[in-house]
Amino acid sequence: MNVSLTPELETLVNEKVKSGNYNSASEVVREALRLLKEQDELKRIRREHLRREVMKGVEEIRNGKGVVYNSAEELAQAVISRGKAARKAK
Repeated sequence: MNVSLTPELETLVNEKVKSGNYNSASEVVREALRLLKEQDELKRIRREHLRREVMKGVEEIRNGKGVVYNSAEELAQAVISRGKAARKAK
C-alpha cells in the first residue's frame, strides 16, 4: 500500500519518529489508525446512548409525563439547570 501525505502530516509523522516513541513511520500510521477506529467506536456508542435517551423521552411524553414550557427561555433555563445539577452530582 502506498499513502500520500500532505507536507504537514509528513512532518508530524517524522517528528513522532524522532521523538523516540515510535520506531518507524509505519508505527505512527498504525497508531493513528487504531485511534481513529477507537474514536469511531466512541461516536457509535454516544449515538446509541443519545438514541436511547430520546426514545425514553418519547415514551415519557406518550405516557403523559412530559413537561410543558411556556417559552423557549423557560426551556433553556430548565436545560441549563439540569446540566448544572448533573455536573454537581459527578
